[in-house]
Amino acid sequence: MQNVLQRNRVLLLHLLFWCIYLSFNFYQINFFQQQRGYDWSKGLSFAGVQFVFTFAMVYLNYFLFLPRFLQHKKIWRYLIEFLIPFIILVILRVIIQRELADGSPRSEFFYSQLYIVQVVVITLFITVFVGMLRFAVDWFELEARKREIENEKLYAELNFLRAQINPHFLFNTLNNLYYLAYSKSDNTTEVISKLSQMMRYMIYESNHEKVPLTREIEYMQNYISLEQLRLNNEVPIRFSVEGETENVWIAPLILITFLENAFKHGVTNKADGAWINIMIKMNGNHCLYRVENSKIPAAKDSREGKSGIGLQNVKRRLELSYPGNYQLKVDDAMDHYSVELDITLS
Repeated sequence: MQNVLQRNRVLLLHLLFWCIYLSFNFYQINFFQQQRGYDWSKGLSFAGVQFVFTFAMVYLNYFLFLPRFLQHKKIWRYLIEFLIPFIILVILRVIIQRELADGSPRSEFFYSQLYIVQVVVITLFITVFVGMLRFAVDWFELEARKREIENEKLYAELNFLRAQINPHFLFNTLNNLYYLAYSKSDNTTEVISKLSQMMRYMIYESNHEKVPLTREIEYMQNYISLEQLRLNNEVPIRFSVEGETENVWIAPLILITFLENAFKHGVTNKADGAWINIMIKMNGNHCLYRVENSKIPAAKDSREGKSGIGLQNVKRRLELSYPGNYQLKVDDAMDHYSVELDITLS
């Protein structure tokens, strides 16, 4: 029902206006009916003539003269086109209504100049008023189109940012795969299998606007497994999930960037005391995501330069997907780095 009203709101607005207009005319007829000698049938005919000529002038202007003016922007041409039929219709209306008014108690009024002025002013006022509705409707349609174009641009930008994640992830994982192949690790085959599963998720599932949080968590677990293979399980990694994650949806690949950066800049099996903690905590549709990692001394000054693209990407995606519904906190301490994302999911 609401969609029907939305689609036909302009038509309903015009119908409402003419219902009010006709109600006022019927009120006048009822008022004059109480006077002696008033002919009800003539009153209806008089009001019908008034309505027909007013309606004709209003919509000649609405559908013909105003569109031409808006197209050519020539005021004098518009005034000439408008005034000629306006004068003709007013004259015809006055003549017909004078014929209908003959013999009525107020017949002398319809032959006065005051009556002609009244007809001109009222007809002009109604014509201008309904014409202004066209400007209002055009303005609302223009604003709606602007919002639609803006949404299309944002959607295209979001898809572009999402597409950037794929080569970013692939570049990191191929580096890991190269390292394992170079060292002739027995885990190379397993890494390729894990990578195949993750790429399947990225290509076929992450193109949707939202994905189940459980699938995103599974994707992160696969990524952690790859990293653990590369690090020969020498770095302690703690990944905890609290709360109910079923039937919760999230923008795809939002969480992985922080995890990638933690492994890229925070751990190595050659550094003593390296560690990573990952936590996802759900409370209703409220999600708290925290990634903490140790710091590699050689990487302390290079984090921003090497991970800037990924972080800028995810920040922009958060702005587009969850405007006003997230908080991002970063703690860059001497011996550790942590990122906390507080986000309201749908």
